[in-house]
Amino acid sequence: MNITSPVEFFKTLPPKQCPECGQVIEEQAESYLMECDHCLSKKTE
Repeated sequence: MNITSPVEFFKTLPPKQCPECGQVIEEQAESYLMECDHCLSKKTE
């Protein structure tokens, strides 16, 4: 059984992509947004 460290696990995750346009989202701590800033700005609330 090969157990990897949590640091290695997170280093190997693919970058988060916007489901609307496919742009790679630069993640920030404590951010749970799924869309990029451009797609979020197009949405009306």
